[in-house]
Amino acid sequence: MGAFEGLVDWLSDPANWSGPEGVPARVGQHVQISGVSVAIATAIALPIGLVIGHTRRFEFLGVSIANLGRAIPSFALLSIAFQIVANTWTGLAFSIVPTVVAMVLLGLPPILTNTYVGVQQVDRDTVEAARGMGMRGRQILGRLELPLAAPLIIAGVRTAAVQIIATATLAAYVGQEGLGRYIRDGFAQSSEGQPMVLAGAILVALLAIVTDLLFGIVERVATPRTSAAGPRRTRRLRPDVENPETALTGTPANP
Repeated sequence: MGAFEGLVDWLSDPANWSGPEGVPARVGQHVQISGVSVAIATAIALPIGLVIGHTRRFEFLGVSIANLGRAIPSFALLSIAFQIVANTWTGLAFSIVPTVVAMVLLGLPPILTNTYVGVQQVDRDTVEAARGMGMRGRQILGRLELPLAAPLIIAGVRTAAVQIIATATLAAYVGQEGLGRYIRDGFAQSSEGQPMVLAGAILVALLAIVTDLLFGIVERVATPRTSAAGPRRTRRLRPDVENPETALTGTPANP
């Protein structure tokens, strides 16, 4: 039986779509590991990136620390995290904690980098005009810089999510569940497990593609519209206008 025929038979077998080892259960486990990792990575990298981009300080230190997740191979990160958790909290060694720790370190660099770059790329004349209107630093960050940087920030989260989904298959090698179990168990069965390996790889790829498409939609929605026909209209501050309020709103100030 060829690899394609074996794959079709495996996917069409109802036994592989039910129970704790069925495809829906494995997909749910994989989404849980990946979702928790992306959420934690975003919660850590987003505020740090906003501060670095807004203040333009500690850029080198923050990015250098975050890039350790890129410098160290993913499997090495997972192995180190597993050993640390096993030696510190023995009961959590075979939980999702080691995998989440490794995936968070993997997801930090793209989110952090895109966040501070997105904030830094906001037009400085626009920021200065907002200061001239009396807006404070937090107001400028929350009401001006963050909305304008949102598409690039979402792109960073999008990249991190796809990378984490693809790499979370390694969780199977430290006793965790998820789609990686199909790949690991399939290799353990030698040639008989080839359909299972292919099924696991295809399911991971499909999950990553769907995630990428969903984040692409969110990124598109978050992109400011400059066309009058668009659902959202964004105006840039014009430094050549004498009245900053007129520059922001596009309407004459009250006499």
